[in-house]
Amino acid sequence: MPELPEVEALAQHLREHAVGRAVTRVDVVSMSVLKTFQPPITELTGREVTGATRWGKFLDLDCDGVHLVFHLARAGWLRWSDALPAAPPKPGRGPIALRVHLGGPGFDLTEAGTQKKLAAWVVHRPAEVERLGRLGPDALGLELDELAAILSGRTERLKNLLTDQSAIAGIGNAYSDEILHAAKLSPFATPAKLDRAAVERLHGALREILQDALRRSLEQDAARLKAEKRSGMRVHARTGLPCPVCGDAVREVSYADRSMQYCPTCQTGGKPLADRRMSRLLK
Repeated sequence: MPELPEVEALAQHLREHAVGRAVTRVDVVSMSVLKTFQPPITELTGREVTGATRWGKFLDLDCDGVHLVFHLARAGWLRWSDALPAAPPKPGRGPIALRVHLGGPGFDLTEAGTQKKLAAWVVHRPAEVERLGRLGPDALGLELDELAAILSGRTERLKNLLTDQSAIAGIGNAYSDEILHAAKLSPFATPAKLDRAAVERLHGALREILQDALRRSLEQDAARLKAEKRSGMRVHARTGLPCPVCGDAVREVSYADRSMQYCPTCQTGGKPLADRRMSRLLK
């Protein structure tokens, strides 16, 4: 899933390559991707792209006052092309859900797999997208005291809180694993029970991981962002491999639709977490 660093890099790519160009056509290949009908998507045609903004993990393409807002979900991606084919893509064939022509170049919104969750909205104001109104503060600008206030009183698992977009916007499954590893905190820790030193470690790790990932992402073109993200991971998606800090084997907790990775030595006092939905530290 694209998270804050990759989405910001995609926004930067659009600012550099799309801003100043006019939308010449939009092909809706999968009707399920479009979540609004008014204004119609044809309202984008003929308008100049005047900006590209990130809201959490959402992208917002400003077309002279009409906004194309989209969320790439777990398996979505933005694929830029310097020369799009003139013929529209055929529905049901391939991963393309929506194509935006910009007078020769343009981009596709694609989605792999069978779970179609990629979503796009055409609105006059980004605030009209209800999901944007539910976003918490952006993770990249979060101050220490703000984080402490968010953690206070929260009793769910720390991993769940970090990925709750209404609490903190921008962090997903991969970077939450990395942040918790860098902070030396268990994914099952209770947020409200963290002492000040732990909160400070968490805040420092959040800043360090996201800023480093953002720096590396901005140095890549859009086509290389996925590979760059994978190359920077220390524990996420590295089950069974040695932890780069202590050498212990990275462990995994699996769920029906996702998994998380952690280092027992660095994060849980050497105790592995039980690999089931209602996991607790094994005794």
